[in-house]
Parts: sequence; C-alpha cells; structure tokens
Amino acid sequence: MAGNIRLEVVTPETSVVSEDAQIVVAPGALGEFGVLIGHTPFLTTLKLGTLRYKDANGVEKCVFISGGFAEALPDKVTVLAESAERRRDIDVERVKQAIKRAEERLASKKPDINYERARAALLRALHRLKITEIRR
Repeated sequence: MAGNIRLEVVTPETSVVSEDAQIVVAPGALGEFGVLIGHTPFLTTLKLGTLRYKDANGVEKCVFISGGFAEALPDKVTVLAESAERRRDIDVERVKQAIKRAEERLASKKPDINYERARAALLRALHRLKITEIRR
C-alpha cells in the first residue's frame, strides 16, 4: 500500500519527532515490529532500542528509545517514550563519559553501589553510542 504514515515520538518533556514516514520499525517488548500505512491498530510496550523510520523522502532516520509504549493506527504511529533522542542530537563525548562512569561503578567494590542501575546506565550509553555509528 503506497502512502505515508504520521509518526509522533514524545517524551514527558518534549516532542522528539513529528513527521510523515514511509515505514516505522520499533523495538517492541516482544520483538521488533514494523508499521506501514493501513496497519491494523494495536498497542504495545517498548524496550530500550532503536526506532528506525524512512521519512517521506525515503531517508532512513534513527531515534534512541528507552522504553515506553507505542500505538499503531492505520494512519499514525504514536510513541510515548520514557526518553528518546534523535541520532543527530546524541553527544558522543557525553556518551563516552557515561560509559566510563558506569564501567567504573560496575568495577567498584563499594557496598553502596547500585549495580543494577549501573548496568542499566551502561546499556543505555552503549546503545546510544551504537546509534551514532550507524551509516547515514
């Protein structure tokens, strides 16, 4: 089916994406899923990962998603994300510093370190770095 679908990606703080797309591919909690115009409606949870889409001109774009929900309708995909960041907005140096901090926490033997939180921070930072390395 030819045509574009509206993509809206929002966080509690801001609207990250609001544009037409040819296809949207998102990291669902049960696996990656794709949505084209005319898709059957559904609602799902999202996990940490990369939301990819082709804009109306066919240019592939990436957005880092850290959990949330997605609603697919025949003419629109709405993503309510805990956090989201376009590839172009990711500060690589800041990400590398976050990786270093998380690795230091995980290597620490201090009893007050929250290792689960440090592991989650490391995974987020590594994924954000991976997105910046995707060929544009």
